[in-house]
Amino acid sequence: MKKQKFDLPIKTITFLAIILLAISFVMGYIWKVLSSSDFFAVKQVVVRNSDVQFEYLKGKNIFNLNLSNEAWKAYLRCPDCRKVRFTRILPGCIVIDFLKRKPVALVKFYKNFAIDEQGVLFYPDTAVEDLGLPVIYGLETKIFAPRPGVVYKRPELVLALSIVKEFNSNKAFSGFTLKRIDVSSAGSAGFFMLLPRQLVNYALPSPQAEWVGFEVRTGINGIRQKMMILGGLVTQERKEWANIKYIDLRFKEPLIKLNNVK
Repeated sequence: MKKQKFDLPIKTITFLAIILLAISFVMGYIWKVLSSSDFFAVKQVVVRNSDVQFEYLKGKNIFNLNLSNEAWKAYLRCPDCRKVRFTRILPGCIVIDFLKRKPVALVKFYKNFAIDEQGVLFYPDTAVEDLGLPVIYGLETKIFAPRPGVVYKRPELVLALSIVKEFNSNKAFSGFTLKRIDVSSAGSAGFFMLLPRQLVNYALPSPQAEWVGFEVRTGINGIRQKMMILGGLVTQERKEWANIKYIDLRFKEPLIKLNNVK
């Protein structure tokens, strides 16, 4: 079988090469004009969700700025941010968005740190302190000199975040409040949940009308399944909520201890 020969259309290739060179020249010229024109100098910098100043960007050509690099440098200076985004608004405006981390709990060290669902620690502001988030105890001797912006993969911290996640996603706990989580000992890890406010006000005399609840002991393993079991128990024992002392889920059969039972 004879091989087919293909004659290269030299004129066509030459023509296309000239066109490409011309386009490259034009694009290069346009870029040179844009990147050197005072018309595209940064005149305004809009910063949202932060008080950090970026005045040094003003006067620079908007096309010459490496926005990815600028965003990365800003992110490193903001441990409570999950992302910093720089956007060009032609002809001369840069918009900078600081996307803050959403705290899901506080962690007790020498001072309270906030923590997001990814396990990143950061300093809470006053608004976070007022959110009534659960406080995680027992990590003081397991994480030394905690630093904001760092992810710590300690199993006790992973356990605490799993409890927060499962508690918040289970509709059976609607109205309850996750108050504190203790992971100082893996074998006896657990948390304390507050009863719904309306139930406490109804069940207790007014001088004692404060939030009360009960302890839940989970241990360290199988948290998702145990929280599902707990949700079923809470629904089943609705009439006994105010009388529960603790619920122990560490064994094959869950144990409910009531206040009036010795």
